[in-house]
Amino acid sequence: MMDNVERAEDFRQKGRSIEIAQPRDALLGPLKLLPGTWQNANPQIPQGWNMIALPFGTEPASPFNYRLLMNHYNEKLEFTTVDKAVPNRGVDRVMSPSVSLDQFIVTLNYIQTINQVRAADEPNSGKAGNDGLAIHHEPGLFLNMTNHVTKSVDIARMGTIPHGNALLAMGHFDDSVDIFNGPPTIPAISGLPVGVGTPPNLQGNPYLAPYKHFDTNPFFGTVPPGTPGFPGFNPVKPAELLTLGMPQNVLRTTRLAMTTNLQDGGISNIPFIVREADASLMESTFWIMELDEPGFDGEPKLVMQYLQVVMLDFFPRRDGTAGAIAWPHVSINTMEKVANPGDTMEMTTVPAV
Repeated sequence: MMDNVERAEDFRQKGRSIEIAQPRDALLGPLKLLPGTWQNANPQIPQGWNMIALPFGTEPASPFNYRLLMNHYNEKLEFTTVDKAVPNRGVDRVMSPSVSLDQFIVTLNYIQTINQVRAADEPNSGKAGNDGLAIHHEPGLFLNMTNHVTKSVDIARMGTIPHGNALLAMGHFDDSVDIFNGPPTIPAISGLPVGVGTPPNLQGNPYLAPYKHFDTNPFFGTVPPGTPGFPGFNPVKPAELLTLGMPQNVLRTTRLAMTTNLQDGGISNIPFIVREADASLMESTFWIMELDEPGFDGEPKLVMQYLQVVMLDFFPRRDGTAGAIAWPHVSINTMEKVANPGDTMEMTTVPAV
């Protein structure tokens, strides 16, 4: 196995190339299990769920001025093309005379498409949308920084969203911590807004009535009511369904955790979004699980779960603190890998400069 110095020299000699991504390609590093197509096992009753609070014009006497939208969704996440040995040029200013520094990045492109299978909001706005409505499309890149990392940042995600957002999230991957035997432990999180009381009082605060509604009446989407072991999607504990939907025969897990709240990461938004519901923070964790059963390609079957939280800032805080209320937009899903990139596309290796 090559070390970072040897790999950099190999990249320098071979040059940059763009090609169909191959599963388990060592040059992808932490990203090597991602190439291929990931989908929900049952498109009629998928395992994708999200919640989002949105500004909403209510009656003058209403104690709140937003609606809480719940989505049950079907997702396709494709990782298809790898761009190897992408060079970043620099200079070691400590050395005298100065010497060139070349950082090499291996990138993996992705396209995420999501259609809702059922939606509901509180209060009922009539705007939740029909079954089958497209609700998300995101092209982007995952990055493996192979050398000259800064402050341990060696993985990243870049994404663009048609609403008018562009994000850069980064993270640190440690083999000894982020690859482990068995299933992951999903963290318990709250979907309640920050800035409406400490802690938010779901029972005693009329402003949180939409959350109380879905806490009392969890959202079932297309899941038949009364399904054993299924409590519904609850905005108070939105990650709960990941634990309940986790496979029971997980051999090994790879964790990829990234946040926009690290070094020079962040989210850029068009002016309307900044004014109305500013997307200020994104944190996402992907757990890629290798199961004790064969997949479609003879390798261990792969299942991916993710937990993503985007904070939307709008309306003045109601707890006496300056600033805006931060509303968690939470998305979760459980998907299976169903195809390799070469099974669904043809592409000739392209040298690049």
